[in-house]
Amino acid sequence: MSIDRNSLIFDLTRADVLATGQVVPDPPRCVQCGICSYNCPLGLDVRAYAWAGESIADSRCLTCGQCVARCPRGVLHFARIGESI
Repeated sequence: MSIDRNSLIFDLTRADVLATGQVVPDPPRCVQCGICSYNCPLGLDVRAYAWAGESIADSRCLTCGQCVARCPRGVLHFARIGESI
């Protein structure tokens, strides 16, 4: 398997966003199903953050992406700290 320049840049950019970012919700799209909280390996109440329209600023959040990947409505996404949606 070879590593091309584009995949390396993508991986470095992704790593930078995960290291300096947070999970950010789009509150109007959230239907409070709780799937995000159910899939959080640390048991964070992601649903409460989404409902309040707050980014997940909990220091325990690993930015593992389980909540983002499992949300059936695409409410959650990663963003660098200080950037808007």
